[in-house]
Amino acid sequence: MKSAKKIIIEPVIDDSFSINRIDYHLNDHETFNRLIYHRIFFVETGAGYLSIDNNVFELHDNSIFLLSKGQIYTFSDQTSVMGFSISFGDCFWQKTPPSASNCKAVLFNNTSANPYLKPNTTEVVELLFLFNALLSEYCGPQYINQMDAIAAFLKIIMIKLANVKLTAEATFDSQDYILYRKFMEMLSAQFDQYHAVSDYAKMLHISARRLSELCKRCSGIKAKEIINGQLIAEAKRLLQFSAITVKEIAYALHFNSAEQFSHFFKKNTKLSPLNYRNQFVDAD
Repeated sequence: MKSAKKIIIEPVIDDSFSINRIDYHLNDHETFNRLIYHRIFFVETGAGYLSIDNNVFELHDNSIFLLSKGQIYTFSDQTSVMGFSISFGDCFWQKTPPSASNCKAVLFNNTSANPYLKPNTTEVVELLFLFNALLSEYCGPQYINQMDAIAAFLKIIMIKLANVKLTAEATFDSQDYILYRKFMEMLSAQFDQYHAVSDYAKMLHISARRLSELCKRCSGIKAKEIINGQLIAEAKRLLQFSAITVKEIAYALHFNSAEQFSHFFKKNTKLSPLNYRNQFVDAD
């Protein structure tokens, strides 16, 4: 008899926002955490490893990790990390001006990408100032419109992070990139329901071919690969961290049958869903 690994769902936070200094020295750590908010880890100093879903990243000084709600993370044993942790929900993000929405799309709408950022020295200095200023504002005495001020700080941080991630500012404001961002926003909210490129192309009022081409230009991969990546990432989380059956996963992700889902999963991972799950469960 085997059982799936257990995970801890992060607790609800007031106003759907928090920022904290982190100082972790982990000797024996096997806690898996599932996010209900978006998370930014700013690692000032670090040694060890951070696992996000099924991707493992080595921790380095002055690096940034962007985790989306729904993802599962854990730090490895013998990990040491100091820095900042910001958590925010979609409802809190709505407090930021609409002009900042593109930054969230750039950074958080592709959970399968697991963005890892390595800012340069000048960017690190700017980000440290902003993170410390935001922390001071968050921990200071409460006053009217304080949350609006905090949202403004978050907007500035997200703009800076988006500029670190983007390699060409011209692409950031191009018509194709605007459509790409809209596609990623739709996909993030509806990937479990719509699996075809044509579904999203129709919602965007463009052809499937154009959507695939603009995704290739903006991200380096075609639209179908992006959609499949989202589905596989969620399927892996459910297989590894839940005990629901393959059939239940298939229907949760809107496949017509368990067989169709199994064929899709094996085609993209070279493993059947059950064989994948068996890698992560312990015999009683």
